[in-house]
Amino acid sequence: MTNPTDPRSPTSPAGAARAPLGGWIKALLFISLALNLAVAGLAVGAMLRHDALRDRGGARADQFGGPYTGALSREDRRAIWREMRAMQADGRPGRADIRADFDAVVQALRADPYDPAAVQIIVARQFQAGLERQQIGQELLLQRIAQMDPAARAAFADRLADRLERRDNWREQRRNERGLAPRD
Repeated sequence: MTNPTDPRSPTSPAGAARAPLGGWIKALLFISLALNLAVAGLAVGAMLRHDALRDRGGARADQFGGPYTGALSREDRRAIWREMRAMQADGRPGRADIRADFDAVVQALRADPYDPAAVQIIVARQFQAGLERQQIGQELLLQRIAQMDPAARAAFADRLADRLERRDNWREQRRNERGLAPRD
């Protein structure tokens, strides 16, 4: 007779043989982990969007380029955009290519089974293209500034200082409206 409390008994929990995990269980566990990480990422992202936490953190990448391009004259800004569009014609992804990548991500997210490597490849390609575009924009901006005469450069500096002051005033006004403490 077997005793369920006897560890040597084949019906006891300690004596029961462990069945190997099937492939579908491993996939289910991986998907569960991926979903948990996605939810955690969304929660952290939501917290970082909150002004009190965001003000303590570092600046976003787009906060650096915006004031510079905004301070350019209309003519300089248009010239840089024309050069960037011309460079896009030289094999860089256009709007249709970018949209196709997003459509491919949507399809990959809906696929069953989910292939995280496919999504990773597309997202990495998108981020790399964005970094390359930022680098090109930075180079064109610096070239344009270097070509300015001293009066144009001084006018650019004045517009940049004005934009930064207005941005700081706007942010402080928003903080006051929300009843947040003034920033140091």
